[in-house]
Amino acid sequence: MWVFAYGSLIWRPGFAHAGRHRALLRGYHRRFCLWSHRYRGTPERPGLVLGLDRGGACHGVAFRVAGAAAAEVLRYLDDRELPDGAEQVYHRRLLPVRLLDGGGTVVPAVAYVANRACRLYAPTLAAERAAAVIAEGVGQMGANREYLLNTLTHLAELGVRDAGLARIAALLPPADGANLSTGGGAAPECEEIRHVP
Repeated sequence: MWVFAYGSLIWRPGFAHAGRHRALLRGYHRRFCLWSHRYRGTPERPGLVLGLDRGGACHGVAFRVAGAAAAEVLRYLDDRELPDGAEQVYHRRLLPVRLLDGGGTVVPAVAYVANRACRLYAPTLAAERAAAVIAEGVGQMGANREYLLNTLTHLAELGVRDAGLARIAALLPPADGANLSTGGGAAPECEEIRHVP
């Protein structure tokens, strides 16, 4: 089994895996398109979390999971991404993902796609508004700002610069006593990713 990671799963998968590969998913892009009342915000002060939304392409990580562990890993991922009692903000899908460091092999991977029918889906959100929300959001998993900056840091380690996320990070107001540097922009070897609606 393969699992496609595009946000916090990249640096905090939380499950045993037998392999980790740079990967490309076509037909979806990474975007702060889901309001968070739990993990990165509260009902009183919502945050935003990433989702795979229609159109474009998304660079991320494909984790290979041993067959014997597949059922357990799916249970863990569903508990994490589709928790009981919470509104379903994602749909679990099996999507074709191209491995970028293994000869371009295409594998079917489990991915969590934004549920556009969910009331927490944010269809159009300007980068300025997203930055203001992310600057203030704090939930069970910590500060929304750190979620954004961690995503950018780990994408840069993969050689990927996500232009949409970088723009939001550049618009964040300064945090009290925090170093908000995201490395001063992408290194020349990073690949520029542009979002296609």
